[in-house]
Amino acid sequence: MKHGDETRVTVRDLAAHTGLSIATVSRVLNDRSNVAPATRDRVLRAMGSLGERAPRRRGGRVQAGGVFVRCPYVLTDYFGLIVSAVAEALEPHGLHVILNAGTAAQQARVLATLPERRDVAGAVLILPPEPGADLIRLRDRGFPFVLVDPRISPPRDVAAVSAAHFAGARALTAHLIELGHRRIGIIGGPRDWLASDNRFHGYLAPLADAGVLPAPELTRFVAEPTTELGHRAAAQLLDLPERPTALLAFNDKMAIGALRAAAERGLRVPEDLSVAGFDDIDLGSACDPMLTTVRQPLGEMGRMAVHLLLRMLGGHRLDALHLELGTELVVRDSTGPAPV
Repeated sequence: MKHGDETRVTVRDLAAHTGLSIATVSRVLNDRSNVAPATRDRVLRAMGSLGERAPRRRGGRVQAGGVFVRCPYVLTDYFGLIVSAVAEALEPHGLHVILNAGTAAQQARVLATLPERRDVAGAVLILPPEPGADLIRLRDRGFPFVLVDPRISPPRDVAAVSAAHFAGARALTAHLIELGHRRIGIIGGPRDWLASDNRFHGYLAPLADAGVLPAPELTRFVAEPTTELGHRAAAQLLDLPERPTALLAFNDKMAIGALRAAAERGLRVPEDLSVAGFDDIDLGSACDPMLTTVRQPLGEMGRMAVHLLLRMLGGHRLDALHLELGTELVVRDSTGPAPV
């Protein structure tokens, strides 16, 4: 095979590369059942390494009418907006959603079965809990899918759409520093989420620029980004001998929990304490005071994932595989000048 150029590889080349017969390779490409699993995986791994130059499989997925949408979380006003956008973007193309959602779905081992399903053309995987090895294996089997807000750094040659978490968090911290805050408490999200890691480092960057060293006692991480855990972490920070003048929460729900912890201690927001969130869900503009936050383009993330998937189903080459969509700082009433 010619690895140094863009010449498309033939079935004969693939057979020579794997040491299998042309007939065997053809059976794999045509999704025939009379192929040993080890032999099928051998061919699919070779196809995955070839990328765009590999021969096309001729299964029935492109003609299938369903797109598998996996969102193993409760469809709240965060995940629900993404899933709704995916469904609306698919409808004009005659494709419908086959939904796998809810926290119980986190335990389901469904990725390995997707390439065999004749009713599924491709998949959109939202914050998938599966390890990177499972995603690579799915890619190597020639199955088209797109990640939305990936939990881990996306594997090479896997299409992914996310928001600019680092830039959004950096803008939010810079806003607080401009207001005079230096002792800023950070309530981070799950440690194994890529978004949490990017936001945390985005929070730290402007503090470093202002010459403020990170204070370990001002940082808390939670296992799940909920209102209750945000309240608990905020309470710990506000009960420190020298409490922070501002709290940055991983998301708006946790920030609302922080508002409750402040009220329980008689602290006025923003006069005594500034509080900020992330995501700009509806709840953030319905509370009192309304939350300063970072707006994520949740709907656009879903629509962009569909756009990428449709291009893959059409056999087009994707020049940009890992897309970050811009965020926007939204300043409301919950942040103000640092108390003197």
